[in-house]
Amino acid sequence: MSSTKRDIPTFSQAMIDTHCHLDSLTASSLDEIITRSLAVNIEGMITIAVSPGNLKKVRDLVQYHPMIYGTQGVHPHDADKFTQDTEDEIRESMGLAKMLAVGEIGLDYHYEHSARTTQCKVFEKQLQLAVDLNKPVVIHTRDADDDTKAILSNFSKDLKKRGVIHSFTSGMDLAHYCLDEGFSLGFNGICTFNKAENVREIIRYTPMTQILLETDAPYLTPMPYRGTENAPFYLPFIAEKIAELKDVSIELLLDQTYKNSQVTFFLPT
Repeated sequence: MSSTKRDIPTFSQAMIDTHCHLDSLTASSLDEIITRSLAVNIEGMITIAVSPGNLKKVRDLVQYHPMIYGTQGVHPHDADKFTQDTEDEIRESMGLAKMLAVGEIGLDYHYEHSARTTQCKVFEKQLQLAVDLNKPVVIHTRDADDDTKAILSNFSKDLKKRGVIHSFTSGMDLAHYCLDEGFSLGFNGICTFNKAENVREIIRYTPMTQILLETDAPYLTPMPYRGTENAPFYLPFIAEKIAELKDVSIELLLDQTYKNSQVTFFLPT
């Protein structure tokens, strides 16, 4: 963790944290998180479902405040808990007005909490759900570039280029594929870490029109607050770093990423 803290930068443009886990934050109350986020011009937060056990928690959160939106889906860590009842619950819940996407879904071969074959099967099921419901997807992939690409190739056309590979840390080959298919890439506090030059290289390569800002709170807190619990109100540090990497003004970066969020998630204008 950096020993040199500084105030959170404030910008005139509104921002949207496209990926956080509000039900997992413990350092601050939800009311405090909302107040502090609004104070730095965070206009919206998309809180992400990850397991059968937190689908309802996300549904409850989106009713708590107008700025909170949500998703419904099962993370690859919990793929072995995905049942027909889970699929039915997601399908029904996606009819709610503030449920924006199917996610967090995908593959994680780093931890392999669920068997790879199970992860692939559940990933395919949830991609088909998104196609059926005409919803974007929020995809997690770690150490699974080849299988992620192979599975996505069967669905990308029907997904109509709608979705994001969040917390992108994969290789350039998968970046090329996903960007060519029209998906966005989500970037968070990792881009501020000293040893994350691979992520910074991807950011420099990614077109401005396909970048989304996210915190993944409570995880991956950006410098200079790394080592403490992350929260949506730290998003300005991430925006500042990406603008630097893209060699553009913060105003241009924020205007474009706000539009990207609206287009990807059907957010109101």
